[in-house]
Amino acid sequence: MAETLIPYIEYISNNPLIATFILAMLPITELRGSIPWAYFFTDLPLILVFISSIVGNFFVTIPIINLLGPSITFFSRWRLGDRFFTWILNRTRKRGAMIEKFHFWGLVLFVGIPLPITGAWTGCIAAHLFGIPKPKAIMAILLGLFVSASIVSTLLVTGNWMISV
Repeated sequence: MAETLIPYIEYISNNPLIATFILAMLPITELRGSIPWAYFFTDLPLILVFISSIVGNFFVTIPIINLLGPSITFFSRWRLGDRFFTWILNRTRKRGAMIEKFHFWGLVLFVGIPLPITGAWTGCIAAHLFGIPKPKAIMAILLGLFVSASIVSTLLVTGNWMISV
């Protein structure tokens, strides 16, 4: 999927900084994918990649966190929507022991550890699931994005990226 998606984004944006921003917004890549992509395939300075990726990944957080509850309510009226949200909420609940125990700081760590299924998108779902107030959740996710971007950038600069993937 990424093999098709990245050239399309490059084509429509024709600007590597915008492509980095867009890649960071997507749930598949988030900043764990946008930072390495920009680092290896563009001439952008790492600080611009870092900032663009955080802003792009954070850009989707506020709409998701505000629309998640109404979306769950609306789509759960149908069997397919109910099955999807039950599946995603159960999956998040299994991975959310840290969030349940430490709330704000657990959400920071959940978003900040750059592993699959632990980014801003899932962080929004986890915040909703564990009842973290929206302003606190938004701040925790932003802090987590800084942590995650720092880890990914450090791994890239030190040459240890392939070990972590």
